[in-house]
Formats: sequence, C-alpha cells, structure tokens
Amino acid sequence: MKSLTCFFLPLLSGAIILSGCSKKDGAGDNGKIIFNGEIVDFLEVGINTISSTQTLTINGIGLSDDIVVTVTGDFEISAGGNDFSKKITIPALLANKATVIYIRCNPKTVGKISGILTITSDKILTKSFNLTASGVRVLHSLTTFNKVRHAFGGGFTQTSTAIFSFPVKPEFVEKINMFIKLACPSGGCNAWDVYANIKVKDPATGKWLEIGRYITPYGVDNSQLANGFMIDVTDFKSLLTGEVNLRSFIETWGADGWLLTLNFEVTEGIPDYKYYAVGEIIQYNNNTLEGIPYGEPNNFIVNKNITIPANAEKTTLRTIITGWGHATPSDPDGRPCAEWCFRSNKILINGVPKFTHVMNGCGCSANPVHPQGGNWTPDRAGWCPGMEVPVRKDVFETSMAGASFSYQYQLVPWTNDFKSTADNQHAYYAISSFVVVKSNTSFTTLPVIN
Repeated sequence: MKSLTCFFLPLLSGAIILSGCSKKDGAGDNGKIIFNGEIVDFLEVGINTISSTQTLTINGIGLSDDIVVTVTGDFEISAGGNDFSKKITIPALLANKATVIYIRCNPKTVGKISGILTITSDKILTKSFNLTASGVRVLHSLTTFNKVRHAFGGGFTQTSTAIFSFPVKPEFVEKINMFIKLACPSGGCNAWDVYANIKVKDPATGKWLEIGRYITPYGVDNSQLANGFMIDVTDFKSLLTGEVNLRSFIETWGADGWLLTLNFEVTEGIPDYKYYAVGEIIQYNNNTLEGIPYGEPNNFIVNKNITIPANAEKTTLRTIITGWGHATPSDPDGRPCAEWCFRSNKILINGVPKFTHVMNGCGCSANPVHPQGGNWTPDRAGWCPGMEVPVRKDVFETSMAGASFSYQYQLVPWTNDFKSTADNQHAYYAISSFVVVKSNTSFTTLPVIN
C-alpha cells in the first residue's frame, strides 16, 4: 500500500504555502495553495455593526478543482469586498489566480466571539484560521431640546415642539433612557412645583403620546442629579426612530420658568424582543386641570376594549398617574384629595380587578434634589416635587396573543363635598395608560382600542 503525505510550508511576510498530497513514489502532484496575509483579533465590535475588514490572498498553483472558502460564527467573507456571505466558491478556472478574501465581523451577541475560516480544494489539505472578536453594546447619546426656555409671559410659552433624528432601527434597540435636565434662567427658576411631561407624536395617527412625566422642584434646578431625571422610555422604541417629533410641556405660571435640556441614551444591543407596538388606551394628561375629575360626576371615558395582535409574545400595560387638588372631605389622617389622599386604584380586565396602583408616598424628604423652597418634604399621593413620576408597568401572565378584552381604570370611590376653598374645590387625576406588545416577528396589525 502506498502512503500519502500532506504538508504546508511557511513563507516570509506572513505567507503560507498549503501543499497538495503527493504519493511516496513521487508519481504525481495535486497542486498547492499559497496564502498571503495575517489575520488578527478584530477586538471590540459594536452589536449589529460591521467591523473593519481584514484580507487574505489565496493563490492556487497547479489546481484542477474549485477552491471553497467558508466561515463560522458571527463572521462574513467576500471575494470582492462587496457581497458578504458564509461561503465562497472560487471556480477551477480562476483557482490558479490570486483572489483576495475579505473577512469581517458582524456580531449578534455580547462578549467573546469565535469563528473558523476554512479553505479547501478537492485532494488538497484543508487549512483553517481561528477568528476572534468581542461583541459590545453601542451607546448613542442624543441631545434634543437644549436649554429651551419654558415660561408663561415675557414672550415665552409653556410648550416647545421640534423634530429630531434618532439613528437606531427599533429591532436593534435594547434600551432607551430619557434624561431631563432643568436649569434656572438668569432671573431664577419658577418658585412652584408644577406638572410637566414629554410626548412623542405617532406619525400613523397624528396623536401625541406621553412617554414621561415629572414634577419641577420648588425654585431650584436639578443639577444635583448628574444626568437629570431618568425615565425608561424603551416601550416607545417603535416611535423613537428616524425623524421624531417631540413635545415638551411645563405648566409654569410666570415669566421666569425653566431651561430644559432633554437627552436620550439609546443602547444598541440584544433586545428582549425585536419589535414593539404601543397603543393609546386613555390619555387625560394635557395638564393638571384636564385630568379625570375625582369624586364628582363626569363624562370621562375610562372603559375601553382592546384587541392584541396575533403574533404578540408579551403584553404590558404602562400607566402614569398623578393626583391634584386639595378638595374635601379630607381622609381621616387629614389628607385632602387628590394630591394628598393615598389611594389604591385598580385596573379591571373583563370586569375583574387585575392590577393595583398603590398611590402612597414616594419618600419626598429623601429626594436628592434638595433643599427646595416651598413644601417639598411631605409625601404626595404617588409623586414628589423635583422628581420623575413613577411609571407603573403591569405585565400579563400570558402573551394575550389574538385576545380581545375589556379594560377599565377604577378610582377608589370618594365623593367631593365642594367645601374646600374656592380655588381648591376640585380634585383631578392626570392619567395616561398604554398597551405595549412585544414580539420577535414584525407586526402586520397593531393593538386595536375602542
């Protein structure tokens, strides 16, 4: 029996000869492949981005078969530097000419990434190269409103609207945090704790959707927080992409007001689900006096019917609520409504209490934005002066895919006696509530709410 010998010879300048297998008696030679180039660690590469390319030149000598190049892991190859794939075949007619192989990394995971580049031709020894990289999250910092004056009078307004560019596709977004910085104009900040929020415009409906709410401090800025008030607004990532129309509102009554800077930190990485869709259930949140009148007859609709898309994999309710007014009768502990009276409101699903919103104190006296003027230390019903308002997320145990159900926001029963002072005879709950559905397949239909 005649044995076979296979070998490759290193050359100078990083080149390697990969020889064919020849018989011991020397009768015949199947050719060889020469490699020229050096492949090194790709180091850190952002998730869902493309690394710089590395190259390896392949030159066959005396080959009569195709050369096949393959790659594994989060790596891609190209024979021309344009169309990248996992496999390249160099036809036999071109196998004995120099071909440049372009190699790049397109990471889909965070952490260490490994792959193997393999080059072979029939009857020729296979040669493999180890490929390594590290996938990292990419942070995009965006400044939208920049020291925009909000005031009432003096040529200023309580509202500012503008369009901004968000660069990341929603399916790549892992998290979006919104940061609200408040600075004082030259004459000083407004003296009162007032209602404020940020909304995004839904281009499909033209509606403004509340993505975050906060209360201004009494007469001081919030510079004690390095980045300002932080609110997680990832639920709205389907709208926070491309050209985004934002609206800022501060219910200040004075020509002094505030200087608002609004920053977003978009994390491009591995999302829990690629696709989100958000639907408005109820919004009575333009200002404090346009909230739901509490304890008196009203025509505000808090009952809705909701249908969830068939491919939903997770369904959540997202609610922001704050109480306003010093109406009576006060609770037994002396707290008037609705700023001070503690309540446990409920969301009813198909007529049955499903989720509870406990609107007790938030620890106002421990607020890092201190000291403030005014009455900032006592606990309000679910909010504090100089703080972001809590976002209340209620997650269904099942995906609710394709389900239709009724929704009702139920306030704790209480009857206003209208015996408070003339300017505090009413109580209000400013509220927004949305349904957020998530999936790893794109939505062809959106939540239906009527």
